[in-house]
Amino acid sequence: MASLVEVKDVVKGFGAAGPALDHVSFEVQGGEFLCVTGPSGSGKSTLLNLVAGLDRVDSGTVRVDGVDVTEMNESQRARFRLSRIGLVFQFFNLLESMSVIENVMAPARLAGIDRRTARKLATETLASVGLAGKERQYPSSLSGGERQRVAVARAVINRPALLLADEPTGALDSDNGRRVMELLDERNRAGQTVVMVTHDLQLAGPHASRVLHLRDGKITSTESLDGKVGGRSLTATGSETP
Repeated sequence: MASLVEVKDVVKGFGAAGPALDHVSFEVQGGEFLCVTGPSGSGKSTLLNLVAGLDRVDSGTVRVDGVDVTEMNESQRARFRLSRIGLVFQFFNLLESMSVIENVMAPARLAGIDRRTARKLATETLASVGLAGKERQYPSSLSGGERQRVAVARAVINRPALLLADEPTGALDSDNGRRVMELLDERNRAGQTVVMVTHDLQLAGPHASRVLHLRDGKITSTESLDGKVGGRSLTATGSETP
């Protein structure tokens, strides 16, 4: 199975604090559900931001779906995210002044899809995450779990190859956290590749095909779980082991 994400010898630092990521290399295969975990300050969110093109590496390369993200300028990375990458954040990042359906439509409209088609896609996507009938409501009227489901719908409306989720259950209670994990699992089983940063492996672990452990900006281990890509064991650089 082809690698959808390739991270090679990536270094990223923030001033005198030292490297947030220190020569990190790994790959993510198409169809995987990879969880990235580690203590606070280990570099998890920095890693996700680099894969998403929200930040730039100091050295090394990041390739997503065969495209070298590190060679792009800011506007090119923004266009690339619209078509190839969906993003889900811990605190939803919904626009409070826009209705639910307008929030979900936004990436489609930015990608150049006409309003009528974007609305149809948004309506279908909201129904797929269990929010049919909520289209005209505003984020402030929704529960935390519903807000996160809107965020997932927004992230997948353009059918991106890769879904990146940064602590998507961190602001939710346990019941809503389980529902969001089940939703991400459904997306993965439908063929979408998921990379998720989490501190809660008890919640996320049952849905993952592999877990990557970070500490002090370095990969300390990877753990292949019984899963959806054949249960193969992989090293930190993505090569298969018996």
